[in-house]
Amino acid sequence: VYYKAFGYDDNVKKTELKKDQIFRIASQTKAITSIAAMMLYEEGKFNLDDPVSKFIPEFKNPQIMKSFNEKDSSYTDEPAKKEITIRQLFTHSSGIGYAGIGSKEMRAIYAKAGVPSGVGNSKDILSDKMKILGKQPLMHEPGEKFSYGLNIDVLGYLVEIWSGMSLDEFFKQRIFIPLGMNDSYFYIPQEKQSRLVKLYEEKDGVAK
Repeated sequence: VYYKAFGYDDNVKKTELKKDQIFRIASQTKAITSIAAMMLYEEGKFNLDDPVSKFIPEFKNPQIMKSFNEKDSSYTDEPAKKEITIRQLFTHSSGIGYAGIGSKEMRAIYAKAGVPSGVGNSKDILSDKMKILGKQPLMHEPGEKFSYGLNIDVLGYLVEIWSGMSLDEFFKQRIFIPLGMNDSYFYIPQEKQSRLVKLYEEKDGVAK
């Protein structure tokens, strides 16, 4: 095993990175959520081709966006020909877009509706936001093509519904503790926060 640390955990203070420091894994959470869902699939909680609306009624009768007005983020839509399935959440083919990093249309629509991306939203409740998401227009017909979006976020809420546990608690009890993943959390405990590496964003080609 090659186990080394290079670089800095703080670009301003130039403090060296240590081997036990904790990184945000961002969209790698999607892999863990998908594992959680498939564990529940093995327990017979759902079928892959079940409509999402079977478990989250807000996803019933989805609409496809036809036109978008940049001035006020308004749009026109039309009924989709079919419903989103759970299989399409796994494969990012549902037509659901992304907040924060998606198309300008979906970013604006989700911002107006109060649907955030997954980073830095400690006060948001997953179930509340996914129910709102279910009422927003889709980019295309479900199953028509690949569109990277908030699909696994919906799957995370479904894990809560199927298991009767919060996603955080399911991860902890069913995945992290059995695998010895002792530094994996949505929110790091106070005593470990000093080990969290700084998160930067790029502006004008510079990490800030």
